[in-house]
Amino acid sequence: MSRIWSRFGFRTVAVLVLTLGMTAGVYAGVTREASTDRTASVSAYTEYEDRSALAEEWERASRNARREARQQHAQASAENEARQKADAAVTELAELVAAADAAAAERQRQEEEQQAQEEQETEESDGSGVEVGPIPESCSGYSGNRAIGCTLLLEHGFGLDQMPCLDNLWTRESNWNERAQNPSSGAYGIPQALPGNKMASAGDDWRTNPATQITWGLGYIRDRYGTPCAAWQHSQETGWY
Repeated sequence: MSRIWSRFGFRTVAVLVLTLGMTAGVYAGVTREASTDRTASVSAYTEYEDRSALAEEWERASRNARREARQQHAQASAENEARQKADAAVTELAELVAAADAAAAERQRQEEEQQAQEEQETEESDGSGVEVGPIPESCSGYSGNRAIGCTLLLEHGFGLDQMPCLDNLWTRESNWNERAQNPSSGAYGIPQALPGNKMASAGDDWRTNPATQITWGLGYIRDRYGTPCAAWQHSQETGWY
């Protein structure tokens, strides 16, 4: 009985130990598998987080790059527009300067022409603005009664600048004809003295001698007007002297 129980007890204990061992092995395997699964899950989650963070970082970098590209493009466009405006302003300024230079040159040309014309008019007048014609260099350019008139003009103390005025005046009055007579008024001779016999104070030959008539006429002009050009100016304004 004792031996039977001993055998039975030994087998029971052995089966129990074996069962416990198998159970422990299964548990250990399950535990190891679960631990492995947990490790794999943690590793996968960590990898997912890393990839997600990397994607977010890439997206952020991509946005930054696009924003910087847009800013650079806008800056380049603004610089190009500013450069175009500056070039246009320089071109406009150059055109304005050229136009101003041309206008100044044209003004100077006109002023020079006007000055030359005024100088010529001054040479051809007695200084009072009366147009008289070119001033002769000498009396040699005249002939006939005009030559006599030029010579006597100088003898009376007048300058050659007065000869064009005297020529204009007596050309209008008598065309230097010592026998010219106004049929309506009776004025006579080169200076058209009225009456003609006034010229007798210069000589008895006043009717036919041009020198006598010119001498009287120059004295009349000097006493009444001062100069032949002043007499010519009065004649232009009134029609008589």
